[in-house]
Amino acid sequence: MNTTNLVLIEDVRKLLSGYTSNKFTFKNLAKDLKLPAKKLVSAFGTESGLVEEILNYEQQNLENIFSEFDFTGTNAIDGLLVVSKEISNKFANIFPSITFDLRSRFSEVRQKFVEKRISFVNAKIKSNFEHGMHQGMYRPDLSAELVSRIYISRLIDLHNPDFFPNETISFSVLFDVMFDTFIRGIVTDEGKNYYEKKIRCMKF
Repeated sequence: MNTTNLVLIEDVRKLLSGYTSNKFTFKNLAKDLKLPAKKLVSAFGTESGLVEEILNYEQQNLENIFSEFDFTGTNAIDGLLVVSKEISNKFANIFPSITFDLRSRFSEVRQKFVEKRISFVNAKIKSNFEHGMHQGMYRPDLSAELVSRIYISRLIDLHNPDFFPNETISFSVLFDVMFDTFIRGIVTDEGKNYYEKKIRCMKF
């Protein structure tokens, strides 16, 4: 992705919260961005092409977090804690900016990225869980596949404004409570002691 397109994508993402499906056109975007519509056409071809680039941008930012903070070679709880905190801190860059209203219009493009995102995160969390079971941090009686999918479903639920309106509860608070509840449900006694010592030493 070239620098020009990257800047355009970041600028468009800032506008999307106030866009309905009908309003999402190159003409309206160009007007709000104060640039020629032909610049958007040249960069993305169609509105669907722009949506695909936005979703690709968000997916890449998510993958970068897991690349920078590798799960291997460390305590599994540390790995999950650090990655989860980083996701919370960089929420604005990885949160799907396509609104619920826009999703039906671009359902095919969106579904492709939903499946890609779930597959990617599932593999990472499953790997972390298996690592933690081996270390004695996570309960051996739980399914790594099931736990990873529960984690993903909770992340998805946090993004649903019908459940958690942004104007009443901050995402940071929601994320912290979700993670704390999640981790306490999967750790062993040894893992719980380690986790509680860890969170006393860091702001999460």
